[in-house]
Amino acid sequence: MTTQPQSSLLTKRRFLPYFLTQALGAFNDNVYKNILLILIAYASVDSLPLSANLLINIAAGLFILPFFLFSASAGVIADQYDKAMIMRRVKLAEIVIMSLAAIAFFYQSYSALLVLLFLMGTQSAFFGPAKYALLPQHLKSEELISGNALVETGTFLAILLGTLLAGFIADSHNAHYIAAGSVIFFAILGYLTSLAIPSAPPSVKKATFKWQPIKQTRSTMAIARQDKTIFQCILGISWFWFLGACYLTQFPNYAKISLGGNAASVSFLLMLFSIGIAIGSMCCDRLSQHRIDPGIVPIGSLGITLFGSGLFFLAPATTVQTQSLMAFMTAPSLWPIFASLLLLGIAGGIFIVPLYALMQQRSKEDERAQIIAANNIWNAVFMVVSAISAIVFLSLLKLSIPEFFLILAAMNSLVVVYIYFQAPDFFWRFVVWMITHTMYRVKKQNLNNIPEQGGVLLVCNHVSYMDALLLAGSCPRPIRFLMDRNIYNLPLVKSFCKACKAIPVDANDRTSIRNAFSKVSEHLDNGDIVCVFPEGQLTFDGEIAPFMRGIDLIIKRSNVTVIPVALQGLWGSYFSREGGVALLKWPKRFWSQVTIVAGECLSSQEANSQLLYQQVTQLRGDRK
Repeated sequence: MTTQPQSSLLTKRRFLPYFLTQALGAFNDNVYKNILLILIAYASVDSLPLSANLLINIAAGLFILPFFLFSASAGVIADQYDKAMIMRRVKLAEIVIMSLAAIAFFYQSYSALLVLLFLMGTQSAFFGPAKYALLPQHLKSEELISGNALVETGTFLAILLGTLLAGFIADSHNAHYIAAGSVIFFAILGYLTSLAIPSAPPSVKKATFKWQPIKQTRSTMAIARQDKTIFQCILGISWFWFLGACYLTQFPNYAKISLGGNAASVSFLLMLFSIGIAIGSMCCDRLSQHRIDPGIVPIGSLGITLFGSGLFFLAPATTVQTQSLMAFMTAPSLWPIFASLLLLGIAGGIFIVPLYALMQQRSKEDERAQIIAANNIWNAVFMVVSAISAIVFLSLLKLSIPEFFLILAAMNSLVVVYIYFQAPDFFWRFVVWMITHTMYRVKKQNLNNIPEQGGVLLVCNHVSYMDALLLAGSCPRPIRFLMDRNIYNLPLVKSFCKACKAIPVDANDRTSIRNAFSKVSEHLDNGDIVCVFPEGQLTFDGEIAPFMRGIDLIIKRSNVTVIPVALQGLWGSYFSREGGVALLKWPKRFWSQVTIVAGECLSSQEANSQLLYQQVTQLRGDRK
């Protein structure tokens, strides 16, 4: 597994041009869209074909509509043709659209600008499937989470900067002329960066594309539902965009009515939220050790509920009227709100990045773009529902905006519970990683010997009660442990063990042994990783005791890969038997270094208890 920093991808041609192209696309979208909305809001009544409020709502709908109409066809195209070529052609189309927009800005033709906003949404709908489906072709599997973290960081910072620049341009003299030049300039810049994106041809050459939007939409939506995990990722991502749309839409009135800020304070709230998502995206990559770890998703979701609730509970009792942005930022009563909003963004970044990466990883290469297209359609549906929800809660039920935010947090708490019960072992594995890496400095050697798929039997020495937790938190895949039934049945421990699918066994009960061995074989045959401590108990002197013959029986029952693993540095810890009974003595050290070493893969035909004992002993060496 790579240990290179995330930023190293930004030095590689297979990622940097792509990153700049997608960021410039999001940036220019928001420059154009927000300039248009601001100009409409402040235009004279006579210059508008309809009322300003109606035009603003129409504009929002026109930008989302193409995702319903064209996403499925865009996904089919991206699966049939070179994705880099598609991105270049879409960026070329953006130059044409922005050139027409420049003319419309010159003549202040708002009707034409609205039509062109629809076309901008259309080019975004065609850009999206190619954008996300290209990543797994250009990145290694261990780089996928880093790549998605950088993409989400770049996207939200581009949205922030585009929104801020739009406000600056719209507020300046000759705004129409500056807007015209800006959107063309950034469109050309995006096209130039796209020219350096390496080719990403389809894996299988398919038939020539035919324009069948209704049939393609049905087919795309059906493909997305074939894999339950992929569809759950799509719903999770769409839920994130539902929440994001709800928050971002209400920021102006929330800042004005609830927090007493001026127009500039809205940009400050947007900045906190966007920077939070960027930080969360990058933290997600570090926390998951550059691997796709679904266990981090419920952590992010829980954070969304907690910090989203803070926007209600931490709101000042009385509205503080501030006359300037500096007064707004320095008002002590608002600092808890600012902290909650930043942490809400961080939780959102932690929540969203693994879902995108997992969706890309599990998708078949020749269907990946169509799955991305289905995701875009569902995103659009949820964003429309967010607008309806705001109308219901704020206009019909007359709730305040902080109360609406509390409702969103309560709704998200149901999502937290759902995610946990879908994959409790992933959640607990991440919690275990956090605990073990806080207590120890964990060094890993050759864990990339563990295959990414298929049944694997890990055979490890047993030094302390932390052994299983350290292995579970360090292995890139979930592990099912064979463990003593007495420990398994301890209060609180049992619930944890059940969630992690541990296998209890009583060495003095033959029936228990047979059932446990059958369960081990079942997990191995299903392609899981099972870990066994063949010594049968913790070491009393730090040395590795002879392996019990049960390991030979397990190996004979399943034709799987066997890997010896050794733990170094745990003898003498509070959880070992050195110096007294484990857990009943004073701790001698904290954050000591522990090393987990994996050996070479063995077949079940060549592996046996004696060979494995020799290899585990050799791997451990002199460091107990």
